[in-house]
Amino acid sequence: MVHSQGFLNIVNDAKSRVRENTPEDVKRKQEAGDSFYFVDVREDNEWQTGHAAGAIHLGKGIIERDVERTIPDHDAEIILYCGGGYRSALATDALQKMGYTNVISMDGGWKRWSELGYPIETD
Repeated sequence: MVHSQGFLNIVNDAKSRVRENTPEDVKRKQEAGDSFYFVDVREDNEWQTGHAAGAIHLGKGIIERDVERTIPDHDAEIILYCGGGYRSALATDALQKMGYTNVISMDGGWKRWSELGYPIETD
């Protein structure tokens, strides 16, 4: 996918403030039984065609509106992912501004998760 320079500029700005991990890191956490929220921030139609096993869906368009109802603990570990790690970086930055203290963006996103053959679910 080709992204506009303006979009890349705001993503890079957000990435300067957020922590990132990889799908491999997330899979290890799942296998270790670590407790965290795994949140898919992609669009509804993307979620419906397939998503990472164990994930919940809070699309980027509504996450700020609904996150406190879904995840009221502002200190909970939350790992966000999107298609490649750009939208999740923006959403991670927004949640940090809302007072969430342990939010991480999964770099590589759904694309990398799928390429690695990690478990997926469909609706």
